[in-house]
Amino acid sequence: MNLKKLHEWCSIPYDRLIDHPDRKTTLRMVEDSQAMGELMARELADEIIKSGKDGRKYRAIIPCGPSCWYEPFTRIINTEKISLRHVTVFHMDECLDWQGQLLPEQHPYNFRTFMERHFYGGIPDALAVLPENRLFLYPGSMGEIADKIKQKPIDITVGGWGQDGHIAYNQARRDPYSQPDIEMIKNSTIRIQNNNSDTILALSQRTLGAGYQFVPPMSITLGIKECLSAKKVRLFSDTGAWKQTALRVALFSEPTPEYPMTLLQQHPDAITTATIETAMHPISLHPEWEFWHKDEII
Repeated sequence: MNLKKLHEWCSIPYDRLIDHPDRKTTLRMVEDSQAMGELMARELADEIIKSGKDGRKYRAIIPCGPSCWYEPFTRIINTEKISLRHVTVFHMDECLDWQGQLLPEQHPYNFRTFMERHFYGGIPDALAVLPENRLFLYPGSMGEIADKIKQKPIDITVGGWGQDGHIAYNQARRDPYSQPDIEMIKNSTIRIQNNNSDTILALSQRTLGAGYQFVPPMSITLGIKECLSAKKVRLFSDTGAWKQTALRVALFSEPTPEYPMTLLQQHPDAITTATIETAMHPISLHPEWEFWHKDEII
């Protein structure tokens, strides 16, 4: 990553991002988490309504987060009595312990427990996604999930992004002995992996008071190939500083394995949505900051 280019991207005021002539992928901005949650919920509900009226199955890749959309989604489904019985949900990823095993049910990073409680839990059985169409990732389900994804096109991938621009758990590869290029990242598939140190530290600070010892060290994830196979890709973030630099790189950089999210620009229907806080960047607010000597070439 060219540091002067990165500095240039991070220096752009947030209100110039949407119309910036160098932007490489579509960006939407919303006021806050509440507005984002309502937008996410409404858009997915409308897609499901349309598929139901058309009499066709709807297949979606769904994340564990951002959390702002679960309550409005449940409210919309229940209030408007929208049936989800024709919907198949492929869950993006799951955290694993140091031996590659599933976490205890009440672990704060057990994604299945969270989704069963917040995504499925408030919807009555008469409207809910059928249990057999709730496809969770775990070590023993990799082959089954891969086969089912290949059977028919995925309609939508909904997700967030990580501090290094990871989609699902497709993190930037930090292993000094294994450095996949951008084409390898683009074609990555379902796998079990060690989590990067920066991912562990970011999660520990976000949730566990910097108790990195409690963060799951491994994960299982859909690959970029599965995530970007969908007809539509919609990424969202309302988590502010954790995601600000990755957003700037995704908007302005050429595709790079250092930030897998940059591959969105190669998708025909991808939209990134950020809250104003997430779209802002501290470097844009401090033109007086210096990061290298004036005669230094980077």
